Amino acid sequence: MKTSGLLIDAALSLRAAVDKLRFAEPVTHVYNPLDYAWRAHEMYLRRYATGRKPVLFLGMNPGPFGMVQTGVPFGQIAAVRDWLGIEAKIDKPPNEHPKRRVTGFDCRRSEISGERLWGLFAQRFGTADKFFANHFVANYCPLAFLESSGRNRTPDKLPLHEREKLFAICDQHLREIVQIFQPAWLIGVGEFAAKRAIEISGAKQLQVGRILHPSPACPESNVDWAGKATTQLRKLGVWL
Repeated sequence: MKTSGLLIDAALSLRAAVDKLRFAEPVTHVYNPLDYAWRAHEMYLRRYATGRKPVLFLGMNPGPFGMVQTGVPFGQIAAVRDWLGIEAKIDKPPNEHPKRRVTGFDCRRSEISGERLWGLFAQRFGTADKFFANHFVANYCPLAFLESSGRNRTPDKLPLHEREKLFAICDQHLREIVQIFQPAWLIGVGEFAAKRAIEISGAKQLQVGRILHPSPACPESNVDWAGKATTQLRKLGVWL
């Protein structure tokens, strides 16, 4: 089976596994884009998860105006539609928060993290095909967590017993991705992803690195994030 087919099967298994989990307050709503945005996610895998990928970038989980809307990691609307060439009908999550509506590619908010990440790749490689020839971008956790106020709650802030069940599933999926792609580098986008990458990196041939997260919540990222991330990747030896 082609790598894209293997990744699709792995994503379907991940989807089924996390859908069985339950989360208590302060989490009141859980979005799984692998369910309601599957069409777009499958397009992403089928089109770009092809062949071995020497460099695998790993994010944390879906952002409210990124993968939550488009089904693609760091899925800022313009980047997914115009650079990746992906656009599909996005359904509604079964329990939609009134302050965090899923409007798919009609969403007018921009996921700044995705705008910065895909913007860097577009600037450096020109076309998506050139970037994906040797790279891929995945998320560690497919779920987005919302509190009653609509506030986003990241996976690392979940109670220990909930984290353990979720991380066991996500660790296994990450190991499957690594087994399929056989990357030389696993690059955590931010501290959380880097820690999870280290956790599963038993094979000596897999090198783990970290770049600054592009989120505007990180003050350091708000001044020349692209330049800083490029410098980090060069120092690691990932990019020349």
